[in-house]
Amino acid sequence: MRTLSILMLLILTSIITLAQTRTSGPWWPSRWGANDQAGASNWITPEKIMYALKYAKEGRVYELGHPYERQMPYVGTRSYKLNVVDTGPAAGKNNQLGNEEVISGELGQVGTQFDGPGHIGAMFTYADGSTKGVYYNGFTQQEVVHPNGLLNLGVQNVKPILSRGILVDVAGFKGVGRLNAGYEVTLTDVKSALARQGIAENSITAGDVIIFRYGWAQLWTKPGEYGGSSPGIGMEVARWLIAKQVCMVGADTGPTEVMPNPDPELVVPVHQELIMKNGIFNLENMDLEQLAAEKVYEFLFILTPLRLVGASGSPGRPIAVR
Repeated sequence: MRTLSILMLLILTSIITLAQTRTSGPWWPSRWGANDQAGASNWITPEKIMYALKYAKEGRVYELGHPYERQMPYVGTRSYKLNVVDTGPAAGKNNQLGNEEVISGELGQVGTQFDGPGHIGAMFTYADGSTKGVYYNGFTQQEVVHPNGLLNLGVQNVKPILSRGILVDVAGFKGVGRLNAGYEVTLTDVKSALARQGIAENSITAGDVIIFRYGWAQLWTKPGEYGGSSPGIGMEVARWLIAKQVCMVGADTGPTEVMPNPDPELVVPVHQELIMKNGIFNLENMDLEQLAAEKVYEFLFILTPLRLVGASGSPGRPIAVR
């Protein structure tokens, strides 16, 4: 009993300490409280889901993701490998056979993939001069990172995302098949594309999902051209998205944001601004060609990240329903 009491005291002390260290910071606590780990998926309320359902008028489904296969483009040393093993000799009088798969690789960070709340952080200097890695809602490196899985901010905390989706066809607005590598999409580009599509900027409401088409899905089968430098949004558009209180952004490139950043001293600052500071998620490597070809700009968007306990991201099968 005494051992149990000491253990409970240690746990309680740990919880109090976490709350104290995350009660005040430059981007924490979040609007959903100091202990929140669900980020902008909190915008997906029953009311938001019912609102989004009205955009599914025909029941037509559009696949917005790429199939997972070995030939996918990869970033750096990331990989994906699937092997099939049979379940043994025929069993029973009915001669039952079966197959199973063994998958290895960075499953949450290859192919069409979702960046969770524990994916991106930054080194931060506190008022007392100490320096720590910090993530969404002020969780520190020590509170998050563990080789066996994230201690906090794992992707399992993200709620299913069923919302109104908006395609911003930047390449279509520009009148090109795809944007040039390294092109930073401006806020003027975004607003002009929305106007061209007949979508009022003030119609965007909290919890919407904004997806940018740059035309890069056309290069998916050409890994040498797909990776590396790519077009994308910058900090200007990121701040606009934050002001709109969106739930998630996505694009048909690996980073969604412009790569490399125009400032050579910055590395994926949009990821930090959206995910780390505001809990706004990112869905990468999408296929938006069919939506653009059929001019489907508003739709019911559905994505349910896998509940991989302690993972920083998730594979997924995003769909749009018209």
